[in-house]
Amino acid sequence: MLFKSHITSMLRSLLCKHRPKILLTLVISACQSPSNINKETADLFVMPDANETIGSVEIYHPRALEFITKETLISVRGKDFDWVEGPVWVKDHNFLLFTDIPKNIIRKFDAQKGTSVYLENVGFDKPSNKGPGANGLLLNKQNQLVMMRSGSRTVAVMNSDINRPKTDFTTLASHHNNMRLNSTNDGTMHSDGSIYFTDPPIGLDFVFDNSSALVAKHKRVNKVVNKRIQETPYAGVYRLSTTGELTLLDDTLTVPNGIGFSPDEKTLYVAVSDKDASSWFAFDVLESGMLTNKRVFYNTQHLIGKKGEQGYPDGMAVHSSGVIFATGPGGVWLFDKQGKVLAKIKTGLLTSNCTFSTNEEYLFITADDYLLSIPLNSKL
Repeated sequence: MLFKSHITSMLRSLLCKHRPKILLTLVISACQSPSNINKETADLFVMPDANETIGSVEIYHPRALEFITKETLISVRGKDFDWVEGPVWVKDHNFLLFTDIPKNIIRKFDAQKGTSVYLENVGFDKPSNKGPGANGLLLNKQNQLVMMRSGSRTVAVMNSDINRPKTDFTTLASHHNNMRLNSTNDGTMHSDGSIYFTDPPIGLDFVFDNSSALVAKHKRVNKVVNKRIQETPYAGVYRLSTTGELTLLDDTLTVPNGIGFSPDEKTLYVAVSDKDASSWFAFDVLESGMLTNKRVFYNTQHLIGKKGEQGYPDGMAVHSSGVIFATGPGGVWLFDKQGKVLAKIKTGLLTSNCTFSTNEEYLFITADDYLLSIPLNSKL
């Protein structure tokens, strides 16, 4: 509807220009009766640019202008955390959840109230404030919070209502072939309700080397009381079915991390955060849910150590258009489905993950100790 789109665009421009301090919900009803208001428009909210912005946007292909321009600002929504990850947007309540891994905390961002602690002790079965906490967060079809609990090396669901969080979890996956999982990292939800997730040996004290021998991963290992030891002799990409069946899909990627489906769910993208094999990979997804045709989607090994290109391929969010927003060296990369780089959102920080808000109006980015956001061009 051209008229509605024009009004929405003008309001967005006006509100962002004057930087109002509160969340504004817009219900565009011009030339319509209340019963005909489009729900997508009713859900639209405008979050003005923050007073503090960082970074820059680089455009490499005209298609990127469908989403951002070089003038688009990167807003700081929160900072001075520890290492933040795993953002997920809660549509029913218009807030964002994200993890602060070393603090063993899930934090919350509300556009009216800012950031707050949502839930503590999220990584371990026993209370701990020493991390590692949870990593990737998801919402299932019942609107329950599913988390990759890196501390306990499990996939779990929170039993309480998402608006009244409690440290009450049900474990969905913890072992494969009677071996404990490594460090459940990131996940994505299939439309059939199954969870695809990555399980790299990150944060463990002893890991298998190339000769299958257990070796210390860091020099402080002798000072660790409860040592975290790798049991599965590989880093896995898994599928967890709605019936609880856990299937190993791939054991060849060295450090699988971020993961996401194409809109038609026929392609699965997986980031590899390995200083010796820094790349994004793609797989074809069979009707059975298994993976085939593994291939390099984009290799970033040539950027390792270069100024302004800090970090490795990490988390991602796939837009409904098929464009992949993937955190990696230097910030967030925008790819088309053929692997062409369309743009980069240069944060100047080690950038870990990202997710969209309702209707893909905003992209939230976790980067080192910062929570950032960037507005995207409206679909209306």
